[in-house]
Amino acid sequence: MRRNRRDAWSRALTAENTLSAADLIWPVFVIEGDGITVPVDSMPGVVRYPINRLTDAVGEAKDLGIPAIALFPLVLSERKDEDGTEATNPDNLVCRAIAAIKNAHPDIGVICDVALDPYTSHGQDGLVREGYVANDETLDILAKQSLVQARAGCDVIAPSDMMDGRVGIIRDALDKDGFQHVRILAYAAKYASAFYGPFRDAVGSSSSLKGNKRTYQMDPANGDEAIREVALDIEEGADMVMVKPGMPYLDIVRRVKETFGVPTYAYQVSGEYAMMQAAAQNGWLDGPRVMMESLIAFKRAGADGVLSYYAVEAAKRLKAG
Repeated sequence: MRRNRRDAWSRALTAENTLSAADLIWPVFVIEGDGITVPVDSMPGVVRYPINRLTDAVGEAKDLGIPAIALFPLVLSERKDEDGTEATNPDNLVCRAIAAIKNAHPDIGVICDVALDPYTSHGQDGLVREGYVANDETLDILAKQSLVQARAGCDVIAPSDMMDGRVGIIRDALDKDGFQHVRILAYAAKYASAFYGPFRDAVGSSSSLKGNKRTYQMDPANGDEAIREVALDIEEGADMVMVKPGMPYLDIVRRVKETFGVPTYAYQVSGEYAMMQAAAQNGWLDGPRVMMESLIAFKRAGADGVLSYYAVEAAKRLKAG
């Protein structure tokens, strides 16, 4: 067995999986203003971009061969309310960022999150009624949020809210409004995970979050349930599906890809990124090697692509060989 491991050329020839920049989607955070970038303290190396700086950063990602970015806003607290109405404002931060990116870089894909947590004063992904996140009432505002993003130029709507039936409602709304070409990347198996903390810091929902999200996000103990969730989203019109988080749920990635054979993505979430970065900064791990090893693990599990905060750094290393 060791003969094929002896030299770099033979290891390359016998590699069962490969990673390229085209496998990567870069999640980016956008903020109001036109000034400087703002670091996310709990995610070393990650910053929030004002729109005028965001377009340059997206251009660099495109030039590295990254095919798409996923956009997340830090909404000003004065624009948040109980019902997340800013989500449906056609002049909100996300819509202005979409327009700027597509104007500067029309050939990069823009993926937009659809959920209410960045916009609500309570930090939940849907409308809260009598202490419970209401499913059907939330669907209406999610459809409206999807339409304003599509009208701004979004290429892929990515509902992350985990409301039942939202993919079908969004698909119907997009089609009726003439956006048959806009794709849906469903957060089909999104778990109620402890790995989301730094992301909530980045979008400003951690301090406002009241309660938890276990009544609509999945129980980490469940695997078969994920298959049922994915099947429903595909039936309702999802073009692509996602498993979130990534590394703790590689078994789910494998099962989804083997069961359905559809484009399947994994989100290497903020907590995964933060713990590897912290260990690397302390000298406990070789940061670049751990980064690349973690990304190839997703490909080995069957993922067609990975949303990762490492995307730009990984693409640079891949380009350099």
